[in-house]
Amino acid sequence: MVRILNLNNPRLAQAFVDYMATQGFTLTMKHESQEVQLWLEDESRLEEAEKQVALFVRDPLHPRYQEASWKTGKAQPNLRMSHTPFLKTLRSRAGPLTIGMIVLSLAVFILQQMVGDELVMNWLAWPDSSRVFQLWRWFTPALMNFSFIALLINLAWWWYLASQIEMHLGSGKLFTVTLISALISGWGQSMVNGSWFGGLSGVVYALMGYAWLTGQLKPESRLYVPGGLLVISLIFMFIGYATGGAAVSNAAHAFGLGLGLVMAFVDTRTPRNKKSK
Repeated sequence: MVRILNLNNPRLAQAFVDYMATQGFTLTMKHESQEVQLWLEDESRLEEAEKQVALFVRDPLHPRYQEASWKTGKAQPNLRMSHTPFLKTLRSRAGPLTIGMIVLSLAVFILQQMVGDELVMNWLAWPDSSRVFQLWRWFTPALMNFSFIALLINLAWWWYLASQIEMHLGSGKLFTVTLISALISGWGQSMVNGSWFGGLSGVVYALMGYAWLTGQLKPESRLYVPGGLLVISLIFMFIGYATGGAAVSNAAHAFGLGLGLVMAFVDTRTPRNKKSK
């Protein structure tokens, strides 16, 4: 057997299993912690199955899957979705690095409110010519946010994107993408604003580009960003450029997104390792 998909929703998993049965595939469901793993019995049909997985990941709520459950008589109306506290749900779907960045960003924002933005900038801002060897400064601007709304938006996006990458590709991959994107997006923004800027949005755009293109080119990675959300984010970035908004980190967004796309393209060119059992 070979594993082809991990899902957090048992209902969607069952619907996909039922649909695949109508296409002549036999899948086995295995429950592992918070996830449902789907395993393909006939490994010789892996390439065909991966095409079906790609279609499912792009539109898991398509009527064809629910209809398959009804046709096979396996719809589970009595299956209850678990109701867990909000914070517990956040923790269950996020790894240590995802949570760690959220905690660190919140801590820095609280510190900014206590001692003021200027003092925190003196500690963490992008290095000027006299501070180039203070290496932490090449990365720490990503930890500073200058409004509560910006903080919430950035952390919501971070949780959505980073949790996917950490869960499916590992903490090491998330760390690498985050560190490099903080550096490159910060460098791009420094060419516009000098040292006076901050925010996680450059990293967020990098994660968005990375997760979206990886999901498109390598569906078995199980990364998924709806195309509509990507389009909205691009529109927001172009509006920032058109209006010349000084408060918007346009350069960081562009450099971050470009870097994420490049990293995804490079990573998906490497040979795939198929897990079998």
